[in-house]
Amino acid sequence: MKNLPQRSCVICRTQKNKNELLRIVKNKDNIVKVDEKGKEAGRGAYICYNKECLEKAKKNKKLEKALNTKIDEEIYIEIEKNIEKKNGGDVIG
Repeated sequence: MKNLPQRSCVICRTQKNKNELLRIVKNKDNIVKVDEKGKEAGRGAYICYNKECLEKAKKNKKLEKALNTKIDEEIYIEIEKNIEKKNGGDVIG
């Protein structure tokens, strides 16, 4: 079996398989976008598919610090949509 690369959520620091985290990337033109495939070139930061992590990211600007740039509200909205899409079928508890 192939080992999956491990990454840490920049918010809660939980280590998970790369494919279990959402990658946010800043490319060389300083454009920040949600990288659903995990293949975009540029500096990446990972966040859990978890609303609490997203709220903390907005509040304490950890995502902005990790990428060293300002993040627009529409990026946070796109992250939230990805979290909802990922958790849509999951029953937690």
